[in-house]
Order: sequence, then structure tokens, then C-alpha cells
Amino acid sequence: MPGFGDVVKKAFYLGVGLASYAGEKAGGRLAELRSQVEKLADEMVARGEMTTEEGRRFVEDMMKQAQQSSPPGVTVEKTPSSEPRRIEILEEEEQPKAKEAPPTENVDRLRTQVQQMQEELRRLQREQG
Repeated sequence: MPGFGDVVKKAFYLGVGLASYAGEKAGGRLAELRSQVEKLADEMVARGEMTTEEGRRFVEDMMKQAQQSSPPGVTVEKTPSSEPRRIEILEEEEQPKAKEAPPTENVDRLRTQVQQMQEELRRLQREQG
């Protein structure tokens, strides 16, 4: 069966290509998110709502949180499986349509968290003063 080897080779290359593309896409999203979080932190430092050190820690914490969270519907396996991962080749009409979340969704969520933290900080300062 000379055609079977070609199918296996194409499936392997498809898997490698998809993994590479996903890595590039994730790296781009993280870079974009870092840029937006840094802008937000710079604005807060400029307004005097946090110090430069707090801004740096804020950016680091948000990036760690973004790297640890995974999109809904995606399960991340923590322990390596003893079996090889199964790859299915779907026909073109069978491929599921992936709904991609807009990149601003995370930024809006982070902005809301920052505002809530600011309100909590103001409330604590009022209680102390």
C-alpha cells in the first residue's frame, strides 16, 4: 500500500504544523496582552494610584494568571499519558467551527479587576484614616 505511508506522513506533518501555528498564535496573544497590561499599569502609576514597584508586580501577576488559565472547553492534562495521543483526520465538512474569543475580552476583565481592587484600596484607606 504505497498510499498509506503518504497519508501517515501527511498526518504527522499536519500535526507538527498545527502545533507550531498554535504556539505562534499563543505567543502573539500573550505579547499583545502584556502590552495592554503594561499600558494600564503605566496609566495607574501616572495617576498616582500605584507605585512603580506595584505596577511591575501587577504586570507580572496578570501575565502569570493569563499563562495559567486556559480557554473554556480546553482541557490541559497535567500528567503525561502513557499512551500516545490519538490524532483523528476529519473530512472538511466534519471539522468543528472554533469560536475565537475577542482579544479585548481578557483586557476588559482585567480592567474590571483593577477597578475593583482600587475601590477596595480606597475603602480600606478610608477605614484607616
